[in-house]
Amino acid sequence: MINQWVILSVYIVTFLIGLPANLLAICTFIKKLGDKPSPNDILLLNLTASDLVFLFFLPFKMYEAAAGMHWHLPQSLCSITSFFFFTTIYTSSLLLMAIAVDRYLGLAFPFKYRVMRKPLYASVGSVLIWLVSAGHCTIVFIIVHMSEPNRTEPKTVCYENFTEKQKEILLPVRFEFFVVIYMLPLLVCIFCYINCISILYRRPHIAKVKKQRAIGMALCTLTIFLLCFLPYNASHLVGFSSNNSPAWRYYTLLPSTLNTCLDPFVFYFSSSTFRESATIAFLKKWCFRPKKTKCETELKIISK
Repeated sequence: MINQWVILSVYIVTFLIGLPANLLAICTFIKKLGDKPSPNDILLLNLTASDLVFLFFLPFKMYEAAAGMHWHLPQSLCSITSFFFFTTIYTSSLLLMAIAVDRYLGLAFPFKYRVMRKPLYASVGSVLIWLVSAGHCTIVFIIVHMSEPNRTEPKTVCYENFTEKQKEILLPVRFEFFVVIYMLPLLVCIFCYINCISILYRRPHIAKVKKQRAIGMALCTLTIFLLCFLPYNASHLVGFSSNNSPAWRYYTLLPSTLNTCLDPFVFYFSSSTFRESATIAFLKKWCFRPKKTKCETELKIISK
């Protein structure tokens, strides 16, 4: 049994936190585009755009949850929603990998990479990432609109209750998703960040705060991969091995939605543009302002 209210609650929390955070981020990065953006800024802009596309289609999944996990909207809208829903998950994982590679090359080969590091290459790389993730997720349209000759009643669920013929196509493709666009980016990120931290700590002249940001960036990225993306991708592996889409797959999508709430931490650790934005500066000042001591309060009352 799927508890629709748990799913709906997580979707609502994700939407309320993720939307303002990512709107702030995209405004910051768009402003940076007119002022010599770095490749890192372009990759982060695309990561933010991916989160916002996800959040744009999230209300349709909220409607589905509120309706008891039934889909009363047109099946064409189901396929479009599912396509963007899944595409942005894998776009995020590939962009996080690209950001990790950019940081590793910049530290390991600072002089050579500085010559080659151009915004155009980051733009081309981002386009390729979108095409790869979108190309993989076109399987949604194939499965949703595959003819079912024995079906007489209208379909009331979205991208669920697959036939044996659909599973023959879907389950192997999902396994390929797990290997190629989840495990591969994860292993690349682990390699890059372990080496980044190792390089930074071998260079004593580098400021401590920069080393701490590198650790924070690595922890945020690995948290997103392991906490947000692993449960959903693990369901692909289980489905392929058991030849059946697991019923608990609905719940594995919930951590994936939280990705949009954790990505702003990646923006903070990896982008000086985002850290120095006016809103972030205000929040830091407001959250970390020193508290008045009891003596100061009493002196203020006496002076009045």
